[in-house]
Amino acid sequence: MFIFPDLNTGNTTYKAVQRSADLISIGPMLQGMRKPVNDLSRGALVDDIVYTIALTAIQASQQQQ
Repeated sequence: MFIFPDLNTGNTTYKAVQRSADLISIGPMLQGMRKPVNDLSRGALVDDIVYTIALTAIQASQQQQ
């Protein structure tokens, strides 16, 4: 988990790690909302969209328990 001082720093670092590492990167993940809310960039790949949908579904199911 990384915490950044502002959106630009977080976005730049996230994209650099996502593109340079041979790993699956899921996020950003927003916490503390009343309902599950997550964000996708305009340049999101299909895999990014699928992972974000899965993450949001997990968050929603956790809230219902």
